[in-house]
Amino acid sequence: MPVITASTHMPLQLSVLDLVPRLPESTDEEALRQAVALAQHAEKWSYARYWTAEHHDMPGLASSSPEVLLAHVGAKTERIRLGSGAVLLPHYSPLKVAEWFRLLAALYPGRVDLGLGRAPGGEAHAVMALSGNFLKRVAELPKTIGSLLELLQNNYKYDGHAVIARPEPQIEPVVWMLGTNMKSAEYAAKFGTGYVFGHFMSERDGTDVLDSYRASFRPTALQSEPKTMLAVSVVCAATEEEAAHWEQVLDNTAGQTGRSSFHNIIGMPHSVYFKLKELQHEYSNHEFLIVSPIPDYTARLEGYRLLAEALQKWED
Repeated sequence: MPVITASTHMPLQLSVLDLVPRLPESTDEEALRQAVALAQHAEKWSYARYWTAEHHDMPGLASSSPEVLLAHVGAKTERIRLGSGAVLLPHYSPLKVAEWFRLLAALYPGRVDLGLGRAPGGEAHAVMALSGNFLKRVAELPKTIGSLLELLQNNYKYDGHAVIARPEPQIEPVVWMLGTNMKSAEYAAKFGTGYVFGHFMSERDGTDVLDSYRASFRPTALQSEPKTMLAVSVVCAATEEEAAHWEQVLDNTAGQTGRSSFHNIIGMPHSVYFKLKELQHEYSNHEFLIVSPIPDYTARLEGYRLLAEALQKWED
């Protein structure tokens, strides 16, 4: 068992990233019910946040509009923070995104995170149907981010006229950039937002990306210092046999789809916990967004419970 040294003994915090999978032989309605159940249990087990992703025309995923799902989840929970992982900003008007998340922030004061991404979120035809020339919109992203942040501070003007994103919540949503490379980290540092590194989606180590973000961070009225999270894929199982089973299932799924497997952390609670502590030390990061890719709602929920119990046991 690894030894926890002074350098690794910073608090470890867990949050949930939910892709809202629609499993085989299930329905989209069931996938959404399971999303709510996951958020409710995560709140009970002291997870800090529930974030949900945005994807378009992807048969196995049921969350195309994080802002809609978060409004529902917020009504079904009491304390857990609610966030997008991520709103894919190139598709949208910055005014509309500001209105969506200011409305959420007014409904659920002090609980709302606005995570931004620059990925397309779907195959080519779905992306073109959604917003037209995506590459052009990506090229305009620095201007779009700037406008969005101005709207969140009531500093935005269109053609010389002030435009306010209403309602105006007393506590603004906290803004994060999500990504896997230097460009996303550069945007987060330049505009003074938090940064989430997508460890489970990246082929690179990523420590250099986080180091660059922290070194280049520019304080703003919205955020005075750099904040980071690591999004990691975790399968926490009660036994070694169960862990081996899910590892085989995920390997088979990756082979069948022809896509690279997630960078998965798979094991019993103590081994998963200490792997997260190693990553914490490596990345100088204390909070992890946990995505669980296994195709079983019950086992997924149990994995989140086991991990929360391990955290409570070993952190205390």
